[in-house]
Amino acid sequence: GEYEGGSEEEFKGMGNRYDAQVAVLGRSLQSKMGDLKYFMVGCGALGCELFKNFAMMGVACGDRGMITVTDDDVIEKSNLSRQFLFRNFNVGQSKSVAATNAVKGMNGAIKIDARQDRVSPATESVYNDHFWEGLDGVVNALDNVKARQYVDQRCVFFGKSLLESGTMGTKCNVQCVIPHRTINYGGRKDPETKEAPECALHNFPHNINHCLSLGRSEFVGMFETQAGQASQYLEKGDKFVSDISSKIWSEGGEVLPDGSGAAKEANEVLGGVMECLGEGKGLVRTMDDCVAWARLKFEEYFSNKIKQLVFSCPEDMKNASGAPFWSPPKRFPSAIVFDAEDPVHMGFIIAAANLRAQVYNISGYKPVRDTTVFKGMLSKVQVGAFVPSKDAKIDTGEKKPEGEEDRMEVEEGSVVDQAKAALGQLPGVGTFGGLKMSPLSFEKDDDSNFHMDFIGAFANLRARNYSIEEVDFLQAKLIAGRIIPALATTTSLVTGFVCLELIKLLQHGNKAAFKDLQCNLAMPMLMQIDPEGPPKSVSRTVKTKPDPVNHPEYEEEEDVVTLPKDGFTAWDRIVIDKGDLSVQEFLDWWKSEHEVSCTAFAVKIGDAARPFYNQFMAGTKANLPLKMSEVYKKYDTAFAGSYFMPECSIQDADMNEVETPLVVYKFK
Repeated sequence: GEYEGGSEEEFKGMGNRYDAQVAVLGRSLQSKMGDLKYFMVGCGALGCELFKNFAMMGVACGDRGMITVTDDDVIEKSNLSRQFLFRNFNVGQSKSVAATNAVKGMNGAIKIDARQDRVSPATESVYNDHFWEGLDGVVNALDNVKARQYVDQRCVFFGKSLLESGTMGTKCNVQCVIPHRTINYGGRKDPETKEAPECALHNFPHNINHCLSLGRSEFVGMFETQAGQASQYLEKGDKFVSDISSKIWSEGGEVLPDGSGAAKEANEVLGGVMECLGEGKGLVRTMDDCVAWARLKFEEYFSNKIKQLVFSCPEDMKNASGAPFWSPPKRFPSAIVFDAEDPVHMGFIIAAANLRAQVYNISGYKPVRDTTVFKGMLSKVQVGAFVPSKDAKIDTGEKKPEGEEDRMEVEEGSVVDQAKAALGQLPGVGTFGGLKMSPLSFEKDDDSNFHMDFIGAFANLRARNYSIEEVDFLQAKLIAGRIIPALATTTSLVTGFVCLELIKLLQHGNKAAFKDLQCNLAMPMLMQIDPEGPPKSVSRTVKTKPDPVNHPEYEEEEDVVTLPKDGFTAWDRIVIDKGDLSVQEFLDWWKSEHEVSCTAFAVKIGDAARPFYNQFMAGTKANLPLKMSEVYKKYDTAFAGSYFMPECSIQDADMNEVETPLVVYKFK
């Protein structure tokens, strides 16, 4: 008899391990599955389960199939409880390589290319256009939003399907990203997590979570962010300075349109560099220097800042409405006097000094935890007396009077002038005698690296300042490390649903066949939802209130037009493939093809948007007769690509702003 959707032969077994699957899905689909070229990003808990499923299903087990898997992480002992492809003897090995070996033991026919390169902008020469264009699809097995967003951007750019999933304890989700049919991962915003206000973290903590959050923030700021910025300066020298300058000023010395914003960022970066390399600030050369630095940081964090806060906001202070300022949940603080016999005090000194020594690669450094060694070094440290300032500004979290914020900005002066002065104050790279710095990345699972020692001691000292209950090392690790217990049951369930959606992709079902998943095993709750379509940008009228304070009734209307006129989604492109045009020919193309004017455009090269043309910047008009590739190579002489993405400012004949999808300019 005839089977629905095909002949009896189509669903007849072939005498191999896939016969049960063929009986349901058919030989044609099984063949497609075997020839799939898929990219799996990540090989942790989700990746191991997906890998096992792929081997059992026969994915990439055909002659033309290939699964490329990448994970730059190595196996740790804590992974073994939930990543079942790994064993004790795999600890320290690459996740992608160890998983590949385990999966090949399950199905020797599977074709796998195991890599250890992180998928990021830095590896676009590895995962290049040829690589992405040769894929049938991508499956994510990641554990962080930033990496997910990047992979999603690449899938949208190359028009590839993406199967996205994630778990959090008993909760899990699946999202199907299908080109031109569904919204992409980055097109949907997760609800914002509730974060404590900055003023609560820095001045008015009232629970241990606030103290731990600030401790982790300070760890990242000092040992990762600032150390990374200083390390870049030491490596690049003059290029570091020129890279910053080129984002603020043009070649002719004019401030660029976004120069003020770039200068503000530059001031933060340069402040971090000076904090690490400035004499008398954070620069250390010996272990004694590291201990002295740690002791002064103790005084700054747990004594001086508290004394300043109490001076600026005394205990009897009233707020704007006349009520006591120090009302619950605020807690009135008290400064700590350093005591070398207190284990928490010494715990902070030991952790901070060891971390500083690791960052600066102190000669002959070995991890030290012996308190007697540190007490000897501390006896030589001079701590100056602190005098509170009357001019110190304290963020109380209260709403500022109208106009005060503007006045503060005026008092700050020009951020551009500040950046210029800061660049001039940088010490010469040659004065550091070949110093190499090693920024640290927070790692919660290694109890010997001093990371959690620092954060735990910081949090408990902060808790003492505010009479908050302290926590032990394990509690601090759970909270600061944001550890949510991983359940193998949740992982196995969500990856099973991912594989069902993969089968639907191979069946070329319409959009209605795909289902996103939201599940919570603890409730229990399981919802399968039709995927949301891609949001469409359409022509519209935007209403704005130029002066909402004095004239809230007055509105201005501005027409925003789209190109093409019927709108576009994130999946759409405007591709300009006319060879290597001059800048003038590029501008003329918009006029001749779409009857609109391109008034300015820039191209992101490195970290900066480089202006190729701007009708209001006289210096860019010299680019008009130059080829687009020539202008690009002025900023990046090593550029060997065949296209780039200019960001264009477009207007129609009525001077309305014109929105466009991504513009891809091909010149080869």
